[in-house]
Amino acid sequence: MDIRKFLRSFFYAFQGILEAVKEQNMRFHVASACIVIVAGLLTGLSVIEWLIIVLVIILVIGAEMMNCAIERVVDLATSEIHPLAKAAKDAAAGAVLVFAIGSVIIGVLIFFPKWF
Repeated sequence: MDIRKFLRSFFYAFQGILEAVKEQNMRFHVASACIVIVAGLLTGLSVIEWLIIVLVIILVIGAEMMNCAIERVVDLATSEIHPLAKAAKDAAAGAVLVFAIGSVIIGVLIFFPKWF
């Protein structure tokens, strides 16, 4: 195993994270995650609740990063407005929306009983 190549792959992965954070939607998801973490600290979540919250945050941010990657690849493949390119980009954005809606539902199920 080439350790330099292995370590370089982490560098590229961090570059990918920084590239994704340039996107407005990603910044929104990161800000939302920070708010949820603060709310969780103030609410006193159990270990299981924290595991669920962290998993949901990871899924939403990961989905947004995949959406960003798909959008970039589609933009690279064609500069024209093509129905298949639009469909691919819309489906990727829709997947993020599904994860985000699911995360809101999970957040409500975890936080509301503790607050009300």
